[in-house]
Parts: sequence; structure tokens; C-alpha cells
Amino acid sequence: MALLRKINQVLLFLLIVTLCVILYKKVHKGTVPKNDADDESETPEELEEEIPVVICAAAGRMGATMAAINSIYSNTDANILFYVVGLRNTLTRIRKWIEHSKLREINFKIVEFNPMVLKGKIRPDSSRPELLQPQFAEMKVATASALGGLYLGERPIRQRWLQPQASVIHQHEKVIYLDDDVIVQGDIQELYDTTLALGHAAAFSDDCDLPSAQDINRLVGLQNTYMGYLDYRKKAIKDLGISPSTCSFNPGVIVANMTEWKHQRITKQLEKWMQKNVEENLYSSSLGGGVATSPMLIVFHGKYSTINPLWHIRHLGWNPDARYSEHFLQEAKLLHWNGRHKPWDFPSVHNDLWESWFVPDPAGIFKLNHHS
Repeated sequence: MALLRKINQVLLFLLIVTLCVILYKKVHKGTVPKNDADDESETPEELEEEIPVVICAAAGRMGATMAAINSIYSNTDANILFYVVGLRNTLTRIRKWIEHSKLREINFKIVEFNPMVLKGKIRPDSSRPELLQPQFAEMKVATASALGGLYLGERPIRQRWLQPQASVIHQHEKVIYLDDDVIVQGDIQELYDTTLALGHAAAFSDDCDLPSAQDINRLVGLQNTYMGYLDYRKKAIKDLGISPSTCSFNPGVIVANMTEWKHQRITKQLEKWMQKNVEENLYSSSLGGGVATSPMLIVFHGKYSTINPLWHIRHLGWNPDARYSEHFLQEAKLLHWNGRHKPWDFPSVHNDLWESWFVPDPAGIFKLNHHS
């Protein structure tokens, strides 16, 4: 009997020691900085880097946003955090679309964009009537034109269902911005790993980077130089000293260094040129993207890194009669239907590639239109 009592006491002691060890490890893990902790105690999930992807969701184009998100999420094992930006009257619909579809497992935050921050900074463009529609103009021209955007890196912005007046992406060193009319066929980790040169706040795709892109440019009559975006008859543009034949870039895909973005006060610089355009009409109207792209071409001239060309195959929406080869499209990492002819509408090209990622609208509002 005494022996049994001793055995029980020993077992009880061992149990207490074990519990103490477990509790100590938990407390120690919570107080010791992560880089000082024992590597063996850290799980792969804790070591996994979070990749922030910013994308806007305008009311009439919300199906595009969901397709883009689906393509990104389905083609990577990386830990993606989606920042989905919308106007106040769209936020509930965005959440319902995500939570009542196959996207319910994604990690996301919904951000409310206040269009009042753009007052006096956008000049109505009569040559592009769709840009006069408030929801599209505010979401695309403003939010997208400057890092998805212009007001996510430095300004307080309301996050519905999150802490109010919190800076959205200040905690991230690096951020990806994507236009809504894209499909990602590669692993977004590869795009995120794009190397930015020292002192560069962003990386873009040059409009002169691919022979195939050049062929498409000639076919549909696109210009790929600064002349297509800036009005060189204006003194403010001439005084920049930028050759009109300089190759332009496309801000539909951006990899940004947020530390440099804030340090260089990029947002302030962009605002300056947006306001000057309202006052002096500095931008060319020959290209549809001029309103969104022009201030970035000025601010980032000679000060940006480049993205792998296959990570931004564009102009798919420029002309419904211009097509890339199927082999080339299969090699592409990201497809961009910039231009008027969107893959969810008619007429359009290569819409089968886009439709394979389409996520039906639970509310039945957004519908595909592939017939005349």
C-alpha cells in the first residue's frame, strides 16, 4: 500500500512538472521576440510571410474583382491578405459575395474608400463617358491610379468591420496592387518577390517590354510612349525635360515598397500633378488610361523598377479583333483586359480564360454578357 502511494506521488509529481514545462513554454513564447525564440518551437505557419494584395471593387465591375481574387487564391499556397476597396454603398454586397461563395476561405479586409478625398483632383474626361460615372471614376481613376491606391499608404481610411480610422497597409513593407480586370495564372509569390532597386518606391511593367506586346500595340494603334499621355504643348510638361519618346509603363500591376512610398511622399507628389491637371489640362486624351496613368508617369519617371514582362500581359481589352497566340497566353503569369472590351461583356477576346475563374454573384446582380 505504501509502495502504491509512493508510485502515485511520483506520477503526480511528473504530471505537475510536465504542466509547468508546458505553461512555461507558452508564456516564454509570448514574451520573447520571435527572432530570439527557439527555431524548433515555431511552426511553418508562424514563419510564413503575409502577402498583401490591394484591389478595388466598383459596383458595376464587382464580378471582375471576385474573378481576380479567385485566380490569385487558387494558384498559390502563399498566405494572401486581400484588401478589397469599395464605396460605402457596396461594402455589404462585397462581404456577402465573398462569404456566400467559394471565396469564403480567403483572408480579407474590406476597406471603405471616401471619394471626397478626390475633390478638385480629377478632371472630367468627355472622351471617356464611363469615367464620368462616379463609382467607376472614383474607384479606378483614383484608387487604382496611385497604388490601389493613392490614399491607402499614407492617409487614415475607414475599414468597415475593422478598427475605424486605422491606416490600412502601414504595417506592410511591401504591397501588391492589381486592377480588377486581371486574371493571375502564376503564383503571386513570384510577383511579390520582385526585386525593387534601392530607393525605388514601386515596380511597373514597361510598355516596350515584350515583342508580342509591341505587335499588339501596332495592330490596335496604341502608343507606348509619354507622348500618348502628356500634352507636350503645355509649358509645365515641357519643363519636366522628359523626352516624348520615352517608353511609358502601365500601373495596372504595381509592386510597392511602402517605406519608400511614405518617405518620398509619393502621394503628395501625385496629388500635386492631379491638381495641376485640373487647372491646366496637362494630359493627353489620346489614350483611355491617360487620366489614371499620367501623374504616375511624371512622378516615377526614371525612378522605378521593372516587373517580369510575363507578369503583365495587357491590352486584351483594347480591340475585340486583336488576339494573342494561345501558346503565348498559356505562358503568361497575369492577363490584363485593359481597354473598353472587358471579358465579361460583348464583344471581347480570350474571355474563356477569364470566365474559368468567374465566381457567380450570390445576389444574381452581376451577369455575364457574351452575346450581342
